[in-house]
Parts: sequence; structure tokens; C-alpha cells
Amino acid sequence: MNRQAQAAVMFLLGAALLHAGSTGLYLRYVKAGLQPLLLASGAVLIAVAAATAWYERRRAKASRSEDAGDTHAHAGHAHAGAHADAGTPHPEPRISWLLVLPLLALILVAPPALGSYSAVRTGTALQQPYGYDRLPAGDPVPLSVVDYASRAAYGNGRSLHGRTVRVTGFLALDHGGTPYLVRMALNCCAADAQPVKIALRGELPPVLQPDAWLEVTGTYTPGVTRDPVNDGPIPYLRVDRAKPVPTPRDPYDETWNN
Repeated sequence: MNRQAQAAVMFLLGAALLHAGSTGLYLRYVKAGLQPLLLASGAVLIAVAAATAWYERRRAKASRSEDAGDTHAHAGHAHAGAHADAGTPHPEPRISWLLVLPLLALILVAPPALGSYSAVRTGTALQQPYGYDRLPAGDPVPLSVVDYASRAAYGNGRSLHGRTVRVTGFLALDHGGTPYLVRMALNCCAADAQPVKIALRGELPPVLQPDAWLEVTGTYTPGVTRDPVNDGPIPYLRVDRAKPVPTPRDPYDETWNN
């Protein structure tokens, strides 16, 4: 692949990064905090591609001027050299342009976020936090899946007693039909995403569809079950009301670093 082709690939890669970073598509791949780095990387790649194309254009122009001067000074020698060059072409391998296909896929095809299939086959990644923030006044209290699960499993629900909470996640059913409210938590990117699960009791919708997103309002209930995959703790939540909600813009939990 010549430098012009390399510049074209770099430009497409930079454009793909800018597209993903500016439209929210990047949230399917990495955590929200990496958006500035993605946008900066895309801008740098486009700048480098433009500089490479400009340099190659100047070099080619200078080469043509030099060849023209040599032709006037050494007409016979240049004529022979031209015939020699014409007999030895150096075509670029066209298969190298297949590198562009993943970039087009990144722009045109948005993969779905990890869901119930991964959640029921991966053990809960719930970890004990260093501490808990004070809950705000008023009910219901909006909590993330990670926040509720850690308070219920490791804080024995002390900060949850007498409070109504509202938690949003997607539904997963294990092999026995037990319903879980799940959010995939990640440290960096979707490749390291792991589920945090809450076992649901109480007033559930009559038809439970895996991967459906629910906003659940309920109260803490004592008890912890064990994840059948890795024996990790899964706390319970007694559901008073559950309603379907659209998939959030960021499907992954942002509170994982607590």
C-alpha cells in the first residue's frame, strides 16, 4: 500500500473515531470518560492523513519536474530509461484495501450492547466498596444497580431500610427462570464488561422478556442468593412497580469505579 492509500485509510479511521465519539456510538465500545481521547485521536489521524497526502503530492510534483529536466538534458538516455521503467511496473496489492471494511462496519453497523446472554453465563462482578455516599432525601431514591447491590449485599441494607428505591436495568432469566435486574459494568471497554445482578421478587410483569429494560421501584428485602456461575453475592429487591423503559443512551453502568 503506497503512502496515498495509507493516508486514505488513516483519514477513514479518524473519521470513524470522530463519528463514533460525536454520535454516542462509542458507548457501545468504551466507557463514557474516554470520549475526549477518541475525539482527539480522530482529529490527529485526520491531520496526519492530510499532511501525508500533501507531502506525497509535493514529492510527486517535484519528481515530475526533475524528470522533465533530465529529459531535456539527456534525451537519449531518458528515452531508454522510460522504456525500461515501462517494462517493470510495480502494482500495489489491491487486497490491502480490505483494511477499509472494518472501518466502514464501525460507521454503518452499530453492534448491540452486551445483554442477558452474557449476563447469565458470567458470574456477578459485585465488589465491596470502600464506603457509601449518604442517600438524598425523598422517595423513591434513584440508585444504580451497582449501588443498590453493594449496599444490600455488603452494607446489610442498613442505608436502605425504610426507603423506596428506583433502579433501572435489563432483565435476565437464569436456566431456572429466576429473574434478575442486570447492568453490565466495565472498567475500560466492552471487552471487560461484567454483570452485576439483583434478584427480583414481588410485582413483576406477567410476561418477562430477556433483554427488556425495566425501571423497577421497590424496597430492600433481606437475604442474599449466590450466583450459580461464580458463587458471588446477589441481593434481593422487592418490586412494587416495574415498567418498561427505552434502552438508555449509555447501556453500561458508570459507577463501577466506586
